[in-house]
Amino acid sequence: MGKSEIEAFLSYLAVHEDVSASTQRQALNAIIFLYRDVLDIPIEGEIEPVKAKRHRRLPVVMTQSEVQQVLNQMQGTHLLMARLLYGSGLRLIECCRLRVQDLDFEGVKIYVRSGKGGKDRITVFPKSIQQDLRIHLSRVKELHNQDLSQGYGETYLPNALAKKYQNAAREFIWQYVFPSKKLSTDPRTGIVRRHHVLESGLQKAVKRAVNRAGIMKRVGCHTFRHCFVSKTSLWGHSFA
Repeated sequence: MGKSEIEAFLSYLAVHEDVSASTQRQALNAIIFLYRDVLDIPIEGEIEPVKAKRHRRLPVVMTQSEVQQVLNQMQGTHLLMARLLYGSGLRLIECCRLRVQDLDFEGVKIYVRSGKGGKDRITVFPKSIQQDLRIHLSRVKELHNQDLSQGYGETYLPNALAKKYQNAAREFIWQYVFPSKKLSTDPRTGIVRRHHVLESGLQKAVKRAVNRAGIMKRVGCHTFRHCFVSKTSLWGHSFA
């Protein structure tokens, strides 16, 4: 079986199974991987099946009251992270990857590095969360100093930055705002270091909070960003 059979299968998914465009694309990628890396069979020509329709779904948005109800069911670092998602419109992975130097308390803004599409941007830094973040960062600094005293404390930096700033990896400003509780071995380098927290931790915490608050909507971490965009749009602002 070759190009025509692959096209027939992908077209069947779109026409008869009514799969989404992303599901059809995932099936195509899997087939290409099978032929190229497993079977070692070249596929002649470009695969052009009947394309699945893109279904644009309206984002789930909570009211301010519902957001507060969810936040009331959270605590600790997860609460702080959720407040950042809502107050600054950060995506989950952007929040996890924040470095200390990305928080501009004086300028009241947050720098997002290599966000969606690899782009950098600046977003707002709500004053209502700044004091709690300062307290949080003081604890992070204590943890970092403890790591340094034990011979660790070197954070991950992309290759270009690691070469340009050779001593930066041990500086506090380059540390993650939300570091992992445990040290782990970096599989890329074999260096033992403290990575940022996993996204799954906040995802589970938000899910529990939504259930406890009795919110009858399909709410996840990204919902806070939708709420932020909805709120700021009302104020006449737009954020990428």
